[in-house]
Order: sequence, then structure tokens, then C-alpha cells
Amino acid sequence: MAASFAYQLREAGLKVTQTRLTTLRIVSRYGHLTVDEIHAKAEKKLGKVSRQAIYDIVHTLTEKQILRETQPAGHSKLYELSKNPNHHHLICRNCGQIEDVDCAVGYAPCLEPSDDHGFAIDEAEVYYWGLCPRCSAKTEPAS
Repeated sequence: MAASFAYQLREAGLKVTQTRLTTLRIVSRYGHLTVDEIHAKAEKKLGKVSRQAIYDIVHTLTEKQILRETQPAGHSKLYELSKNPNHHHLICRNCGQIEDVDCAVGYAPCLEPSDDHGFAIDEAEVYYWGLCPRCSAKTEPAS
């Protein structure tokens, strides 16, 4: 995996650094993280790392399309690997758990709105809101 991340960084014209590799490993392992969550995990792994360094890394990796940024309503910006841009998210209204879900049709049908108003559309984001299984079980009446 580290070799793959190093390759991605080089292909994007970026220097391979321990902090960048660690950031990618963290996002790969946990997914859907805020910059503060990435920073906290990076400090546990590397020792003292400036929050600004992590912000800069996340910004650069997003700009280079190695990371993908998403921001569901009521949430901070979240980051995940850009490995599968053709997916959406399931979000629990109660606990905030987020899971990836593929497009139901297997391609991006949601890129074709009923009226594009002249926009050159290149991306669509879909969020499915509800309760995760754990939160659903808590709200079911006892039998």
C-alpha cells in the first residue's frame, strides 16, 4: 500500500514525505475523516505534527485528486481516498456514521439532471439519510 501511495504522489508531481504517506494511510484505514481527526491520528503515529501541515497536505492531495472532499449538511468537511469517485454516502441521522454506497445503476446517472440550466456538469453528490442498524435497533419498540 505504501508503495502505491508513493507512486500516486510521484505521479501527481509531489514529493514523497513521511507525513503525506501517513496521512494517506490514515485516510485509507478510517475514511470520512475531518482534518482535525487526521491530525490527531498523525500525531499519535509521528509525534508532533503541526495542524497547518496536515491542512496543507489535505488541501494539496484533494487538489491533485488523490483525496476526495465531501461535506454533508451539518458536518465538517470530510476526506476519503479518491479511489472510487462513482459512489455516494449513507449517513446516520443519529450517530453520524457514514458508509460508502455504489451508484445503484453502476454508472453516474445522476450526472444528467432534468434541466442542466446550461451548466457543464462534471460531478454529482448524493447523500442518503436515515438510521444505521445500531441506531435503528435502539429506536424499535420492545416486543
